[in-house]
Amino acid sequence: MLERTRLYAPTVILGFLIFYFAFQALTGERGLLSARRRQETLTARTAELKDLQAQSADLSARIRLLNPDSLSADLLEERARSLLGFIRPNEYVIRMPVSAG
Repeated sequence: MLERTRLYAPTVILGFLIFYFAFQALTGERGLLSARRRQETLTARTAELKDLQAQSADLSARIRLLNPDSLSADLLEERARSLLGFIRPNEYVIRMPVSAG
């Protein structure tokens, strides 16, 4: 009986290894069946990247306007009034919550 076990042990181990790697090739993180999930993640991250690039461009434009060499008085006044909460007597301020993204 012990000889028979020794004879078939390498075959059984090899069979389990083949099964394990085949299973991982199909269902693993980078497997064939998870391609749709990876594509959905890529699409979502691409959209997020476009949003962040647009925000970056907007912030860069605002930074250029706040540069002392090309200071925009209107932008400076807008930011100061917004941050400090100052309004003129004939103005109304409606504060909107800033969306996180």
